[in-house]
Amino acid sequence: MIELTGWEPLGISVDWAAIEGELGVPLPADYKELYEVFGGGVFSDSLYFLGRDEGPAFDFLTQWRVDLSVDQDSKFADASAVDPYAIYAPGGKGLVEWGSTEWADEYFWLIDAERPGEYPVLARSNDVGGWHRYDMSTSEFLYRVLADADFQPFGIAQYNLGTTFKPGSGDPDGQPL
Repeated sequence: MIELTGWEPLGISVDWAAIEGELGVPLPADYKELYEVFGGGVFSDSLYFLGRDEGPAFDFLTQWRVDLSVDQDSKFADASAVDPYAIYAPGGKGLVEWGSTEWADEYFWLIDAERPGEYPVLARSNDVGGWHRYDMSTSEFLYRVLADADFQPFGIAQYNLGTTFKPGSGDPDGQPL
């Protein structure tokens, strides 16, 4: 991803133990590496990568807390925005969002507290119904979305958007997105 984007690693320090403590499960190692290099922000002006402490728009935990609150709200009965799945609750099994696109594609991990270390990517596209499962790492999925035009329905390389990255908290000169 560094080579693809020409990005200089940021070396962000994160208290992963606190984050994983709240979730009750470890996060994928490659996601943590991606975040420490890039932070939260936008790839190719269209793919939103959630991080930590990047403001509400790019905050991984804030997104998860909101998703969980809505998913567990009793006024929605048994309906779930991620049907047939549920949003992950500590100790259980469900989805945790880590990315999305401006076209309303959504990227999640399917996390099972009883199977730590397994993080299949589940994705759905606004244009193509249903869920797609990918048994690959977060970084491989992200790379394929950005660089592989044949990675359908999620590949965006066909649109010639470039492979840039803009941090959510601002560019290196401190200017916000």
